[in-house]
Amino acid sequence: MSKKLIIVESPAKAKTIKNFLGKGYEVVASKGHIRDLPKTSFGIKIENNKFIPQYRVTKDHQLIAKELKEKAKKADEIFIATDEDREGEAIGYHIANVIGKNPDELPRIVFHEITKKAIKNALENPRRLDMNRVNAQQARRLLDRIVGYKLSPLLNKKIQKGLSAGRVQSSALKLVVDREREIREFKPREYWSIEGIFKGVEGNLIKYNGKKLDKFDIKTKDEAQKIVNELKSLNYKVSKIEKKITKVKSPAPFMTSTLQQTASSELGFSPKKTMQIAQKLYEGVKTPVGETGIITYMRTDSLNIADEAKESALEVIEKTVGKEYAEAKTYKTKSSSAQEAHEAIRPVDVRLNPDELKNYLKPDEFKLYRLIYNRFLASQMKDAVFETQNIYLTSEKGEFKISGRKLVFDGFYKVYGKPSADTLLPEFKEEEEIKAEEIKATQHFTKPPERYTEASLIKKLESLGIGRPSTYAPTITLLQNRHYVEVKDKKLYPTEIAFTVIETLEKYFPDIVDANFTANMEEMLDNVASAKKDWQDVLREFYKPFIELIQKGEKEIPSQKIAKPIGELCPQCGSELVIRKGRFGEFIACSNYPKCKYTRPIEEEVKKTDIKCDKCGADMVIKRGKRGEFLACSNFPECKNTKPLKEPEKLDDVKCPECGGDIIKRNSRRGEFYGCSNYPECKFISKYRPVNKKCPECGYLMAKRTFRGKEVYECIKCKHKEERKN
Repeated sequence: MSKKLIIVESPAKAKTIKNFLGKGYEVVASKGHIRDLPKTSFGIKIENNKFIPQYRVTKDHQLIAKELKEKAKKADEIFIATDEDREGEAIGYHIANVIGKNPDELPRIVFHEITKKAIKNALENPRRLDMNRVNAQQARRLLDRIVGYKLSPLLNKKIQKGLSAGRVQSSALKLVVDREREIREFKPREYWSIEGIFKGVEGNLIKYNGKKLDKFDIKTKDEAQKIVNELKSLNYKVSKIEKKITKVKSPAPFMTSTLQQTASSELGFSPKKTMQIAQKLYEGVKTPVGETGIITYMRTDSLNIADEAKESALEVIEKTVGKEYAEAKTYKTKSSSAQEAHEAIRPVDVRLNPDELKNYLKPDEFKLYRLIYNRFLASQMKDAVFETQNIYLTSEKGEFKISGRKLVFDGFYKVYGKPSADTLLPEFKEEEEIKAEEIKATQHFTKPPERYTEASLIKKLESLGIGRPSTYAPTITLLQNRHYVEVKDKKLYPTEIAFTVIETLEKYFPDIVDANFTANMEEMLDNVASAKKDWQDVLREFYKPFIELIQKGEKEIPSQKIAKPIGELCPQCGSELVIRKGRFGEFIACSNYPKCKYTRPIEEEVKKTDIKCDKCGADMVIKRGKRGEFLACSNFPECKNTKPLKEPEKLDDVKCPECGGDIIKRNSRRGEFYGCSNYPECKFISKYRPVNKKCPECGYLMAKRTFRGKEVYECIKCKHKEERKN
């Protein structure tokens, strides 16, 4: 019996595909990139104006490479089945080289979903490896190596150790730094608005003395009060009533960027976490029909939907929601580089309702699948319809406008959550005379721009054409790992070293942080993938001017390393001790480095307290950590007892549902949460503030939260939600 070998990237994917095929097939995983540029050297040979990558089998793939070679020798036919994107194409190319096969000759199979039907269809319709896409990935990899290997050491030498720079990374960091600069330079601007109350509803003054009012026309309290005094005694007449029908369009299905953004805002998932869960849902999970993939490929910038999937969605909508809600729709992405042959992210089988999978999936897997499922169904539903009403009330000196809105047809909201509450107006009649119940002035100040969240930064990167679906999450993770940004309350704050790095790059390497340059480079890589440009030309055009800037930077960039003498001599060699700045802050080091490597931390000023350690009886002192000041035992390191400086807030009206203990507000790296005071014996926690209310579904404790703009009670255990009413 002939033996057919299928090589994929991940073990989970291999396991799922193996379940679909018979004994004649063997499915093995390369576990990602099997070859790469060496870690300890530049790894690019430049000969005759040509860039030759010096690939090596990576250290952690030596045994896998050996296994693949042995299995390839025994196989009668070999299929490359890596992911269908540039990265997957390149992995397939490297696998072919490692097992000693011609990449141009091996059959390559692709599929957007991991189901029995999709795999069998792919095996019946193989293609060859797309060398244009392989070369686009190679160009990207070599460009990143050139920038990283030449520029990062320069930053380490001139600023501090542990720094790095990269094409996409540095452009993304500049966006965060520029936003922080705007916030720091922002000066609030005062302005006032005038509101009138008529029949219990509020309207805004839009005209005064015959002139339309601009937002900043009323600048001071005195101006505002003068207008209020003039208007409050006047009689008003309903001069016009406008009624019109408006529509809210159904949302497009998800692509990578919008999935990461929505999962962040609605589920609180980081982009990295979203992609990890989506990968699992794509590769295969347990379902009522066996182990299978339940979503399509999750790295895509396409909004295309297969006709078969549309038809299935319409059938489900007609059956479960109503025929009047179903409407087939097609969406086009704004990106000119999007590959329409790919699909948007959608459920593989829309008949597989999230509720049917609740007992099969982990909680976070269930949440993400439900989000993807509902979004896809909503994309094939009719628009929501609202009736909007504008009432204009006029006097000899001013005109007020009152606006209302009423939902006429809920459309896609039927499955994708409820819209914001209706604003219903009392009955007004044209020419009706009416007196203002109250006219008041409200002070406002302009606000600085919001700091980026992970979600909004991805949206900005996408809009500027910086990076691609596969790079968004790794870029943001890298900025955090390099300590260029910190996440506080879901906002991205640049560190001081980020400002230093960006200021240096702006002055000496402006292209590296220029969004247009980075986007143009992405476009060139797209042109390589579509055979419109040679990948070697892309490298040549970038390399020479970049190296000239590196050489210039070596001479011109001043050293910004901190080296302040502290008036002490090194206990090891007698040289002067200085304060230096490292990756984790300032420390004391020998000025004779690297010959002498003596270092020690800078001792903090100890703040004493009258509080005694409840473990050893020693005095507690105040120390500063990453999340502010805290109490620590002065007998450290013998006693490692610590406590918060302030007593945590205790909820008086509710007790722990697990042990009856107090519930207190706590803080962690991920923000605030609520936990039991008997921790670690009792591990009860809640992300949201618990209330003294039992869930009608399971009887567990409920918590307050905001969900899709509405205040709700949510069960901490089963996630059942109820609207909070005043």
